Amino acid sequence: MFEEIMGIPAHPLVVHAAVVFVPLLALLTIGYALVAPIRPHTRWVLGLLALGAPVFALLAKLSGDAFFQRMRDANRVTPEFVPKIEAHQSFGDSTLWATIALAIVALALVRFVPPQTTPTKAAEADAADDARRGRALTLTLQVLSLVAAAIAVYYVVRTGDSGAKAVWEGQ
Repeated sequence: MFEEIMGIPAHPLVVHAAVVFVPLLALLTIGYALVAPIRPHTRWVLGLLALGAPVFALLAKLSGDAFFQRMRDANRVTPEFVPKIEAHQSFGDSTLWATIALAIVALALVRFVPPQTTPTKAAEADAADDARRGRALTLTLQVLSLVAAAIAVYYVVRTGDSGAKAVWEGQ
């Protein structure tokens, strides 16, 4: 199903979407978490990226698995080459999980960190306790966004590097 697009192996095509959207999700998540003035302008974009980037990471993984199986079935993979591909697959699995974790953090930011906080006078009395809890939650999500973004980008780079080395070093 995820093998070809118009006769071309799907994996090299789909990978480019993951390579673009996962780091973009990481960058926008950090921006939303740390730069309050951009929140009203990027909230929906971040939400859409948080939904889309894991889908592209999943499609890259599935198309890669299908491509590897196709090459194995055609006896186009030497036994010495299999460990390189399996390492690449392992990085791809980690990329998928890291992207899902980052997407969850991004969606939590969109849901729980308001674009702008301008309480009304009636709400100011109740806002003191809410503000303390809100600051703690915001701080927690800011730290989580930095960690999740760093991990996701790390695995995108490692996955891409291992795949490129496997291709350029040959079978």
